[in-house]
Amino acid sequence: MPVQYYVWYEIAGDPQRASAAIDAMMADVARTTGIRGRLHVRRDLPTTWMEIYADVADTAGFEEEIAAAAKRHDVAQHTIGTRHVEAFVAVN
Repeated sequence: MPVQYYVWYEIAGDPQRASAAIDAMMADVARTTGIRGRLHVRRDLPTTWMEIYADVADTAGFEEEIAAAAKRHDVAQHTIGTRHVEAFVAVN
């Protein structure tokens, strides 16, 4: 059953620099996994961002790749605390 991934975090510093790093990371993920993510910003708190990746079949490979891509693009320098990776499956 395909898995939906939601990765949320707080950004720090310049949102344009954070966006550039995260866009590059997400492009790498799309190239290596074929899964193109979408970036969302919380409506009432614009420092909270969420990446959404839909219909992931190879969860182990995908989780390894998003972690590696985040490290390659030094996403941690643009975030406060941890990136929270959550996986969901449909119930019906």
